[in-house]
Amino acid sequence: MRQTRRAYLASTVGALTLGTAGCLGGSDGGSDGTVEDLGCNVPEREPVDSLPSPAIGPEDATVVVDGWEDFACPHCATFSLEVLPKLQTEYVDEGIVRYRHHDFPLPVDEWWSWRGASAARQVQDEADDETFFQFSKTLYENQSTFRRGDTDERLSTLQRLADDAGLDGCSIAAAASRDRFRPLLEAERTNAADERGFRGTPTILVNGNQVNPTWDALESTIENVR
Repeated sequence: MRQTRRAYLASTVGALTLGTAGCLGGSDGGSDGTVEDLGCNVPEREPVDSLPSPAIGPEDATVVVDGWEDFACPHCATFSLEVLPKLQTEYVDEGIVRYRHHDFPLPVDEWWSWRGASAARQVQDEADDETFFQFSKTLYENQSTFRRGDTDERLSTLQRLADDAGLDGCSIAAAASRDRFRPLLEAERTNAADERGFRGTPTILVNGNQVNPTWDALESTIENVR
């Protein structure tokens, strides 16, 4: 179900050291490529500066978990692929937790940190929040490919993965190549780094309180506040 397009910003808290490991910034990502090289003919579209934070779980859930992620961060991949599925099975699907995603391009990789987020937000914009999370998982599963220096390969992989997911691969690749959601992502980065004082990813909050991004810490905190 499509949600109202108004961004949500969670309550402000101070920074907390990221568990045992976290991403703090990194490399450039090579030169830009174009979707025209893929045989795509996608008209230019207006940049996007407003879109709600993707969310799963009931709006009236007792517990709200917020996560700030960078698509090029290996520790975010670990959280998305190992911790988030447990959170969804144990608490989101049971109606106890609502999980909200926030983009925080540090950037770990100057190209993919921004473009990966643009691709995922294009999926959200064209489909819905549930599809956003499903496709984000696919992006994290292929993170090593997207952090390589060959932009053409990255765009080709992105197009193929989107097509395989029943999405418009050319449209998703175009959003990444053209950095369509950069204004939105810049605003989210400013909010995370300058206003909240966050320094790394993933940064996880439970009902406004920051916790380590591990399953044990997350489960324990949820049990204490539910």
